Amino acid sequence: MGTSLHPPQLITDSRTLYLVWVPADPDSVAKLVPDGLTPADDRSCYLNQYVVDGPQQTSAVGEEAFGAYSLTYLGANLSGLDTEAGVPGRWWTHYHNSSESMTRYARERGVPAGESGRTELILDDDVLVATTRIGGRPVIRTTARVRVGAPQRVAGQLRYITRRDEEFISGRYPYVADVAEEFEVLSLEFLAPDHPTYQLRPADPLQVTFGFYAPSMTFCYPGGEGPLGSEHGS
Repeated sequence: MGTSLHPPQLITDSRTLYLVWVPADPDSVAKLVPDGLTPADDRSCYLNQYVVDGPQQTSAVGEEAFGAYSLTYLGANLSGLDTEAGVPGRWWTHYHNSSESMTRYARERGVPAGESGRTELILDDDVLVATTRIGGRPVIRTTARVRVGAPQRVAGQLRYITRRDEEFISGRYPYVADVAEEFEVLSLEFLAPDHPTYQLRPADPLQVTFGFYAPSMTFCYPGGEGPLGSEHGS
């Protein structure tokens, strides 16, 4: 079953935790990147754990509306496909959404949307715990120290590469976010050695090279999409 929803779709005010780190097994990460793309020199990986608390926060309407949902996706940073601001292009390897309609929407655009998953972000005082459950069991858990304070407004574009009908597609995802004033990752745990996401587990000691928590993030999904190297996929 396909979807009649047209891109792009707008998501507003998501609660978002985003990280980039150096993996424990760089060779395994490199093997997840297909021929025709080049992994980043440090084989760095990325993770987005986010929650959309209400159906009114998305532009999708009708029977195929996304509704309230949560999502965890992750993958490998790429070399040679940076945005103008120097943000690396990224290859999706895993994508676990709680919304069936959004999963269909993503699959039709080449995103490797797998088994349904649920993501929970709990901020208690100054400790944030983000847990991703797939098949009912916890698979990824991030713990961070957060002080929202006076959030800083940031904006830009993320670039994700997918593959559809054997062709690489470049998608631009514009965003505007209010990020927490203070943010420190305390731990990033991959809890299921038998799950495919375990290939991206972090090195010990943990080396986080980028990250933020945004109590409010707005973005388009996807936008500026086109074949890699074309006008819209540059």
